[in-house]
Amino acid sequence: MILALGLLGMTLQAQITDPKATEVWEPVPRKVNPGMNGGAPSDAISLFNGGDLNEWKSRKDGSAAAWKVDNGYMEVVAGAGDIVTHKKFEDFQLHLEWSAPTEIVGEGQGRGNSGVFLQEKYEIQILDSYESRTYSNGQAASLYKQSIPLVNATVAPGEWNVYDIIYKAPRFNADGVKVSHGYVTVIHNGIVVQNHQMILGTTEYIGMPKNPAHGPGALILQDHGNPVRYRNIWIREF
Repeated sequence: MILALGLLGMTLQAQITDPKATEVWEPVPRKVNPGMNGGAPSDAISLFNGGDLNEWKSRKDGSAAAWKVDNGYMEVVAGAGDIVTHKKFEDFQLHLEWSAPTEIVGEGQGRGNSGVFLQEKYEIQILDSYESRTYSNGQAASLYKQSIPLVNATVAPGEWNVYDIIYKAPRFNADGVKVSHGYVTVIHNGIVVQNHQMILGTTEYIGMPKNPAHGPGALILQDHGNPVRYRNIWIREF
């Protein structure tokens, strides 16, 4: 069969003499104006541009998000709890910028800890991993407890880290059986640190990943008790 297809391809190639025969004119990709210096493209949804937290709510009770907003950034308020987007998403490109606190408190997982959860279930770790050791599958830009980042691209506390995340959601059939895996690519400060990494299942602190059936889900930013700052968050749906 492979040989026959190969011969057919060679035959068709021999018959094509006009270069225009292989030109494709439809469909035409739509025009998107790129953002400058990490700004949101024209087709993006702005989730935080420094002004307010209207796109977010409290994860625990759905009330208004109670994190601090100041000077163009939002900051985790310890004890206020995680915040979650009102909107739900499936496949997307996510851009966010974060900064670890300059006051050094603790080590390992206790130092500048937060996280972004994709579809409320799959965590990309946010942590001050600049000069602080922890388990490798729990450092900054890890797919928490699942995949170690290829390199450590974390900048110093007080400086801004940039995550660009390309996410393909897992799919489930009508019986709740997973029929295709989720995948994530993470670019940390311009460096690929997760390369089309397969997601094994939910992020679990204890135990193995699970695979409950689900559809679109929100984004979560984690309150881990440290005053991590965020700015310039936008998302593009595919």
